[in-house]
Amino acid sequence: MSENKIGIFERMLSGGVIANDDPEMKKVWSQIARTIKLSAALNVSTDINQIKGRLSEIIKNKIDASTIIFVPFYTNFGQHIKLGREVFINHDCSFLDMGGITIEDNVQIGPKVSLITENHPLDPSKRKDLDLASIVIKKNAWLGAGVTILPGVTVGENAVVAAGAVVNKDVPPNTVVAGVPATFIKKISHPA
Repeated sequence: MSENKIGIFERMLSGGVIANDDPEMKKVWSQIARTIKLSAALNVSTDINQIKGRLSEIIKNKIDASTIIFVPFYTNFGQHIKLGREVFINHDCSFLDMGGITIEDNVQIGPKVSLITENHPLDPSKRKDLDLASIVIKKNAWLGAGVTILPGVTVGENAVVAAGAVVNKDVPPNTVVAGVPATFIKKISHPA
């Protein structure tokens, strides 16, 4: 690979379309196979520290001791997940992270939450291509049970996404959103 050529993992994190027939897709499939194998061990973990250790191996980054993840936990790629400190992820969450997922500090994620950075073009002839866009969950945000966050969304600091919401656009800081698609409900006021 020449110095001027950006590798597929970097291109994935930059967002946009990656063709299914891209010559470097074999690297993606290799990473997926690794993640599938490691996920089997992750999801039979029997304590919090074992979960953190096994998920750290999948994401290729040590998870902070203050972060708690419950299994089952699902990811298809893994290495594009970044987790902050004091994060809580409840049971049965699914992170499709090819486009990059960043969870900042003090985020709470309810059970059955899906973070999806991957889409496909509408054109049937290109439907197997990947259309990637990152997700960012800012500090102190709370995602309720069963929330789905779609590609390219940023959930602002201190925001709350109500249970069952489907979020297809950015959530401003200090707000509550709910519904399908999620819409503004109210501002969050801070005590003096």
